[in-house]
Amino acid sequence: MTAVPAAAASAVRRKEVIDALRRGTVPQAGLDLLAVGLGRFETALDDDLGTIARGGAAFHAIRGEYGSGKTFFARWLAERAKRAGLATTEVQVSETETPLHRLETVYRRLTERLTTATHQPSALRAVVDSWFYTLEEEVLDAGETDEEDEAALAAAVDVLMERRLAEVARTTPAFAAALRGYRRAVAVGDGATAEALIAWLGGQRSVAASARRAAGVRGDLDHFAALGFLQGLLTVLRDCGHPGLLLVLDEIETLQRVRGDVREKGLNALRQLLDEIDAGRFPGLFLVITGTPAFYDGQQGAQRLAPLAQRLATDFTTDARFDSPRAVQLRLSGFDLPHLGELGRKVRDLYRDGARHPARVAGRVDDAYVDELAAAVTGGLGGKVGVAPRVFLRKLVADVLDRVDEFADFDPREHYSFTLRASELTETERNAAAGNPDDIELELP
Repeated sequence: MTAVPAAAASAVRRKEVIDALRRGTVPQAGLDLLAVGLGRFETALDDDLGTIARGGAAFHAIRGEYGSGKTFFARWLAERAKRAGLATTEVQVSETETPLHRLETVYRRLTERLTTATHQPSALRAVVDSWFYTLEEEVLDAGETDEEDEAALAAAVDVLMERRLAEVARTTPAFAAALRGYRRAVAVGDGATAEALIAWLGGQRSVAASARRAAGVRGDLDHFAALGFLQGLLTVLRDCGHPGLLLVLDEIETLQRVRGDVREKGLNALRQLLDEIDAGRFPGLFLVITGTPAFYDGQQGAQRLAPLAQRLATDFTTDARFDSPRAVQLRLSGFDLPHLGELGRKVRDLYRDGARHPARVAGRVDDAYVDELAAAVTGGLGGKVGVAPRVFLRKLVADVLDRVDEFADFDPREHYSFTLRASELTETERNAAAGNPDDIELELP
């Protein structure tokens, strides 16, 4: 799974990436086209994906300061995972919306963001429907059931379903019961009950009592059942052709800012999850967490819970170029100016291949100009390269490349003066720009 050259990218992928950069957002797909400095991780991560395909589990903790590319890394890995057939999901840890110690909330967010190579969030119903279809095909392939005998086919599928969910049903019988109820509702054309039961399987609250009664389940998903539901979801994914699930818990450093007792519960929930993975409870789960060095090393983070700190321990006393890509923690060193320039050239080439006037784009936005713009943006943000990529790429696409392609007489060196306005910056970017709320004007050399 090597990086895709810009020339090999489809017109649709190019447009999606360029449109996102023009808006100043991280593209939802096509991140392999922009990856810079991640090649050293590819072999080890592909080995992890191979472990998942063989029924194993994997875990990594991504470590980096703000602007080092943790979210980009996670989404880049998600694209590789989807190409390997996995389902993926990304959960933003939040004190109010998704507290880590409330595993039922984490599971709910997980299913809301569930995606596959062919289905966007939430892919839960598509996955469940695909699972039942796979079970039916398996029953018919056995040759013991007549396809025209609907009652016999339904009964045989039920038997196979019970066999597949036996392990889950021992600990979380409600998951299997909800699947049975969903299948019955679909069979009789009761769309409302079917939708409600899919919502309940996804951990949603306030599902109609009538739907729960139809499936023989009660109440809402709680903290203790959440891991059982995750186990059940992994079983369903595996049976319908997805060897596993990549689960990203992003911004886990949020735990440092919560009340003490809540922090202790969150850290313990993470420790519990890692222990369950090691114990083999979640075959097919690839768990990735992202956090700042302060979370991994500080007394308000992982170090506060000794068993968790021991599981995450990684030696970073050597030079970063000797970091092992197979370690528990993976250190992202962030961007420097050469990396930022390389990223800009990748975007320029990607844009050029879909431009109306590719020769003009290549000539007027040459490598030297891209490097000049990268240096100017970084200078406008207090020299902090790690904060610069979003602004740099937005300026490059919207202010420079678009104008060069649209106007025959536009020369960025002559007609464009780089500016930064407080209104177009995030809070972190404004802080990097020396806290100056006024417009910052910088002219390129």
